Amino acid sequence: MAYRLLIRRIYTPLIKDIHQLPASTTIIASSSSAFSTFLQSATSRSSFLSPSCAQPRSLPHISSRHVSFNVQDQEDFTERVINSELPVLVDFHAQWCGPCRILGPRLEKAIAKQKGRVTMAKVDIDDHTDLAIEYGVSAVPTVLAIRGGNVIDQFVGIKDEDQLDSFVKKLIGQ
Repeated sequence: MAYRLLIRRIYTPLIKDIHQLPASTTIIASSSSAFSTFLQSATSRSSFLSPSCAQPRSLPHISSRHVSFNVQDQEDFTERVINSELPVLVDFHAQWCGPCRILGPRLEKAIAKQKGRVTMAKVDIDDHTDLAIEYGVSAVPTVLAIRGGNVIDQFVGIKDEDQLDSFVKKLIGQ
């Protein structure tokens, strides 16, 4: 397999260049026996390279909603969290916090399951100390559930996926 990948990387650009040559160039150049041999071998090699090399493969497109956003400043927090029509999960975290790095993806997964009925705001406490103080954050990760501008529930630390799912469902009122 590695050999095939190496061959593809070496010969694919050459084969594309050969196919793009005008017909008259190919006929004139093919009179040379060395070039003719190269052309025949390159053409025969292209059989195992095609069709995957003829057109670049694309990854399957998965439509995904951005279920979370980073808070930029106090005004952004007020506009996107406090004044939000949707319930918002606020994740107070820090870059240096190991448990925060574990909890963040779990929260995003739990939010994604709700398919747009709730959103998540990420607040870095080192960048937004004022928000952390305002909401009484003394340890990270701290997660607040806010609906209609009011804190409905909160927790500190890591939760497993089932606990996070029930926390999110409680936020949206199920």
